[in-house]
Amino acid sequence: MSASDLNPTPLSKLRISKHQIPAHDLIPNSSLQSKPLIIYHSAFSPTDASAEQIESHLLKIGVVTPQWRYTMYDTTHFHSTTHEVLCVTAGRAKLCFGGDCNPGRVEPVVKRGDIIIVPAGISHRLLEDKDGDPFLMVGSYPNGKDWDMCYGKHGEESIINNIKELPWFSKDPIYGDEGPVLSA
Repeated sequence: MSASDLNPTPLSKLRISKHQIPAHDLIPNSSLQSKPLIIYHSAFSPTDASAEQIESHLLKIGVVTPQWRYTMYDTTHFHSTTHEVLCVTAGRAKLCFGGDCNPGRVEPVVKRGDIIIVPAGISHRLLEDKDGDPFLMVGSYPNGKDWDMCYGKHGEESIINNIKELPWFSKDPIYGDEGPVLSA
């Protein structure tokens, strides 16, 4: 299969999870834009979801630009300058969204082929690599956007307010003119 042949799971069969995560301490989570964390479960077949194929598909759709291949940091962090699209390309892991001590946090296990839409302000970190194999993702951001690192510490308040002004996706980064991100 060539990279251009990668097709996502049909929308009619796609299982998604949406999570509104409350602010906690100095982490805004969903509070500033009311956009949920969205997980597209098995958006791509795990046997076909290589980094190269996913990057090619993302570029073909044209909504986000792939910027890195790596695991998820194990330190709680979030971004104030952009939303993030994480595409799992290897392994399986338990992640934490919302902050470790937040009673409204979400701790999903994600695997190769899953896509995670992380709105700006929602904290995230790796809790556990489940298989011992490297847990890897392609990290992408809306075209023209660069990411920053925020940790929910004093002194970040002024940059966090920028989240309120960030535009949401006008097209779905995986499906284009349709898709779950458009009804978020």
